Amino acid sequence: MEYFFFGFLMFIGLIVLFSFAFTVQQGTVAVVTRLGSYARVARPGLNFKIPFLERVFRKIPVQNRSAELAFQATTTDQANVHFTAMLLFAVMDDQEETIKNVAFKFVDEQNFMQALVRSVEGSVRAFVATKRQAQVLALRREIVEEVKSHLDKTLYDWGYHLIDLQVNDIAFDEAVTQSMAKVVASNNLRAAAENEGQALLITKTKGAEAEGNAIKIAAEAEREAARMRGQAVALFREEVAKGMKQAAMEMQEVNMDSSVILFSMWTEALKNFVENGKGNVIFLDGSVDGMQKTMKELMSLQQLELFKPTGVKPKL
Repeated sequence: MEYFFFGFLMFIGLIVLFSFAFTVQQGTVAVVTRLGSYARVARPGLNFKIPFLERVFRKIPVQNRSAELAFQATTTDQANVHFTAMLLFAVMDDQEETIKNVAFKFVDEQNFMQALVRSVEGSVRAFVATKRQAQVLALRREIVEEVKSHLDKTLYDWGYHLIDLQVNDIAFDEAVTQSMAKVVASNNLRAAAENEGQALLITKTKGAEAEGNAIKIAAEAEREAARMRGQAVALFREEVAKGMKQAAMEMQEVNMDSSVILFSMWTEALKNFVENGKGNVIFLDGSVDGMQKTMKELMSLQQLELFKPTGVKPKL
């Protein structure tokens, strides 16, 4: 009987002891109330409270917390945009006033998270409602900055602070996505056609310039060749004239008729026609009368050349 009574007292003592003591985990603080009113903040470790008068109202984590958000917004041109975001936040500090604000601002954790999500959604929707669908994808950073500017003050009033906000995905409805893909494809085709046209124009322009330069070079070369041929013919005629003059002077010294030179030129011409001819037909008057006629014409030209420097015209 005594052992039973002793055991009962031990049991009662343990119950009283456990009602006095409680523990708080690391990274967490506990809010203790006395008869329903705030009493104090219990720090991590072993703590004590007055049984039946005090109780642990709420344990609040002071570590970083994250929340995944998924919501929808509508642009000014009535396109539905689906957002997926990640919110990283934490209690501002573990000071007593901050903890009291966190503990008693909302009824429970569920109400706090609901208000947080609705605040983010409201900021994003208000910003997106002023933009067109073509602008939204390029404004990811601006959306984050806009939400942060509104959310920082709201969280501060609740005892929290915003660490980071990331918009992980921005997606449109299937019909909008297909229409945007068609617009992008048509723009790419137009750009490709413009580039191809420019390339073809450049190719033709360069080809025309090259052809013009080739014609110009060929014309310059032909003009130079003609000039050189003319100089060669002139030099040839000059040398022939010098030779004929020298031969005529020598023949006059020995009292020979200079028409022998013309006859020699005539026979040399016939010889060259025979040796260098390539099947062409050349008609020459080889009769004595024809040769005499030709000789007279050549002699007349020779006399004309002899009288030309003195300005005396030959009599016909």
